[in-house]
Amino acid sequence: MSRIGKKAVSIPDGVTATLDDGLVKVKGPKGELSTPMVDDLSYELSDGGLLVTPANKTTRARAYWGMQRTLVQNLVDGVTEGYSKVLEITGVGYRAAVKGKVLNLQLGFSHDVNFDIPEGITIKTPDQTTVEISGINKQQVGQVAAEIRRWRKPEPYKGKGIKYRGEYVFRKEGKKK
Repeated sequence: MSRIGKKAVSIPDGVTATLDDGLVKVKGPKGELSTPMVDDLSYELSDGGLLVTPANKTTRARAYWGMQRTLVQNLVDGVTEGYSKVLEITGVGYRAAVKGKVLNLQLGFSHDVNFDIPEGITIKTPDQTTVEISGINKQQVGQVAAEIRRWRKPEPYKGKGIKYRGEYVFRKEGKKK
C-alpha cells in the first residue's frame, strides 16, 4: 500500500482541475499544466480534491500509484507557487549573464557557452556567480538546471564549477610534499 497515494491532492482556491482525454489538466494563476493518466489507476475529482487509486491489483498499478499522485501534486504546486533552482558558479573568471533569451556562460573554455533559454523557463542572474532558474514545470526546471550544470561540474580539488545552492562538494586533499 502506498502511504503517499492514499492522500488526496488538495485543490486550493483559484485552481481548477479537470479529467478529460486521458489527461489530468490543472489550471491556476501561473498557467496551465497537464500529465497523462495511467490506465491502471482511477482518478476521482471531488470537493476534497483529486484522489488517485489503483483500478486493479496488479504490480504495475501499485508501482505507479504513489508516483502518479506526486506528479499531480507537482502540477498543483507548479501552477500556484512555481519551482525554482539556484546555481552557484565558483572559479576565477567564471561568470554568467542573461542576454535576451540566451544565457551566456564564461567557464574557462576558449569560447563562451551560449545556452538558449527554453519556453516556459525564466533565468535571472542577480550577480555574476548566481543563476536563478524558475518556472511552473518541476521537471523542466530541474532539466534546465542539470543541463547548465553539466557544462562544468564542481571538481573535488578546488571546488571550481557550477553547483546547486546547498550542494556539498566532497573535497580531496591535493599532492603531499
